[in-house]
Amino acid sequence: MSKHDSSLSKDQFNLLKAFKKQISNPQSSAVAKQAESKKTQVAVEELEDTELFKKALVGVKPIANDNIANTKTTRSKKVDAQTLAKRAAAEGSAEQEHTEISDTQAILNPVASQAALSYRIATLQHKVFEDLKAGKMRWFEAVDLHGCTVEQARSAVLQIIQIAKDENQNVIKIVHGKGPEAILKTYVNGWLRQHRDVLAFVSAPENQGGTGAVLVLLKRAEKNPKYNQ
Repeated sequence: MSKHDSSLSKDQFNLLKAFKKQISNPQSSAVAKQAESKKTQVAVEELEDTELFKKALVGVKPIANDNIANTKTTRSKKVDAQTLAKRAAAEGSAEQEHTEISDTQAILNPVASQAALSYRIATLQHKVFEDLKAGKMRWFEAVDLHGCTVEQARSAVLQIIQIAKDENQNVIKIVHGKGPEAILKTYVNGWLRQHRDVLAFVSAPENQGGTGAVLVLLKRAEKNPKYNQ
């Protein structure tokens, strides 16, 4: 029968065509119905899961942001040497150390700009010194002496040692720089060798300042006989 047969309307012709197709391929209809049924089943299951999740959240309150712990590690920053010098002058806490530490040793033992500084007391354990030398011991505070006069640098060094003692910390970092004549480096080397609380010091690893800085190991305050005084 032709689709141009005038005895059939357009809708009737399309219906007849679909019927013929279903007869010629009966499985296609069944497959389509099966796929549609499966799709409907998945949609129902997803809806049920959503409803169960909503019921499980009933009564649950979100965590407040102010209760979240701060996991960022804090790192001490280098303090201003001039500020430390002024603080030392105002407090007068390092007056005794000023009188005990002379410049004679520094004057008699100048160090080169690129020289690596190294000092330890005889009773210090070798492993502890090696850990300090390798930069494995975390320093508490650091001071940068660039731009200081000798007296400002002395006050700053004594002050930062005192701050560490007050906080019962035992590792500090002093940035003395190199310079063509290594003046501050020479004085720092001399002062630290005379200080009663210094157990050891060594030029820092390259990534912490190299020969332009020293890591200093101090006596713990509670182990210092003069702490209670």
